[in-house]
Amino acid sequence: MSNQLSFQQVGSGQPLVILHGFTGSAEAMLPLAKCLSEERTIYLIDLPGHGQTGLLDDLSLHGFEETVRLLKDLLTHLDLEEVDLLGYSMGGRLALGFAVTYPETVNKLILVSSSPGLSDPNERRSRQRSDNDLADQIIEDGVENFVDSWMQQPLFASQQRLDPAILEEQRQQRLTNNAEGLAASLRGAGTGVQPSLWQSLDLVVADALLVVGEEDSKFRRIAMKMSAKFKESSISVIPDAGHAVHLENLPALNDAIYSFLVEHQ
Repeated sequence: MSNQLSFQQVGSGQPLVILHGFTGSAEAMLPLAKCLSEERTIYLIDLPGHGQTGLLDDLSLHGFEETVRLLKDLLTHLDLEEVDLLGYSMGGRLALGFAVTYPETVNKLILVSSSPGLSDPNERRSRQRSDNDLADQIIEDGVENFVDSWMQQPLFASQQRLDPAILEEQRQQRLTNNAEGLAASLRGAGTGVQPSLWQSLDLVVADALLVVGEEDSKFRRIAMKMSAKFKESSISVIPDAGHAVHLENLPALNDAIYSFLVEHQ
């Protein structure tokens, strides 16, 4: 263990940092990275509790704001003063937190199936309790039981039409994470403990692209509300996709991202 973020680097060109979702890793986002790597140098980050980063020595660094600072430390270490930043789901919440905290560092912001958190304090407290219960469940039941239960959520129902081989590949990727790391991630950076960013969206100076799956009605509504609060933003609705857009319609997602990056150079 250490207190540094692990990452993979592919491609060449202007830097694009990609942050994965909960139970994911850099590996989970590699197919998308390969699509974009002809035009960009992609930095695929393993967030705290996940992938090669795993459980950090200092558990407090699994916190939302602490993770944002770790990301900034990594970019400074890599001599990256300005980057394009893409985050999916949990990674999108962290990407948004980064863009709010370090607006001068982000050229373009791409949020896939993402939210600014919960604005209602009672809702946040309730979600924090359920996240803590879920973290306990991961420790008690183990990663395999948790992952199989996690993927049965209605949010991921549209993935059932995917090739079984793709689903199993993703399942195996999730199983490379360990129980202690995932539990620490939930307790430290889950939606329940994350500060609400709804009132801070106007601090983002980067052009923003909000990407949502056509079948993900909850996050389509969130994207509409978010878009109204950004200085510059657009929404791309990906057909034949639910929450995990990068799994369900990678070609369309790649086209949307590439068009955005080209148009906003």
